[in-house]
Amino acid sequence: MEIVKVDSYEEVSQKAAESVAGLLHRKQDAVIGLATGSTPEGMYARLVRMYRENEIDFSSVSTFNLDEYLGLSRDHPQSYHTYMHRHFFDHVNVDPERINIPRCGDEPPELVCRDYEKKLKDAGGLDLQILGIGTNGHVGFNEPAAYLYTDTHVVDLAEETIEANSRFFKSREEVPGKAVTMGVGSIMGAARIVLLASGRSKAKAIRDMCSGKITTFVPASLLQLHKDVTIIADREAARLLP
Repeated sequence: MEIVKVDSYEEVSQKAAESVAGLLHRKQDAVIGLATGSTPEGMYARLVRMYRENEIDFSSVSTFNLDEYLGLSRDHPQSYHTYMHRHFFDHVNVDPERINIPRCGDEPPELVCRDYEKKLKDAGGLDLQILGIGTNGHVGFNEPAAYLYTDTHVVDLAEETIEANSRFFKSREEVPGKAVTMGVGSIMGAARIVLLASGRSKAKAIRDMCSGKITTFVPASLLQLHKDVTIIADREAARLLP
């Protein structure tokens, strides 16, 4: 596990974008796992700029998003489908047929999960997975629990996660209580993982995931078992590390 400490959120975003660009220069048809939330927004902005300056090309790339809320339509302002198009897909040349986000409409969630996992396996797995981290140590929406799922599944969101995400909604009551998320096995199957962390609120989670101990109550701690993980953290997020 490599830990890259930088001074600012801007540097986190730049180094993350460089990781994606470096992969595309080596493999034009890369399969990339993508994250949502406030932390990756700067990375997406830089990738859009690189594309507009003809530094990178997304035409042969396939993408898989980590998760999506259950109970929100695709065009809901806070769905992750809307988020990804607003921040990234509408501004680059990713083939729409190669974009994969869990479908959380009228189909049975169990079928959605099974189909999503099959698509991921049919794509040959992920060359790169971009991750954020929750204040409680979750990755994707794999919440702290006595056990974790390996494959894509439906999850009940933790109260801490609902509270943290309520800032994106008009009220806490509007935040969905369930989501579809890639499992830890799906995430750990990526050839490379890059996790981004910014801000003082993420410091404890980063410390706990790097503690040398592994527990399902800090899902991110399982990443210590992966052969190629890079954590890019700004000064505040890394403040509790040695």
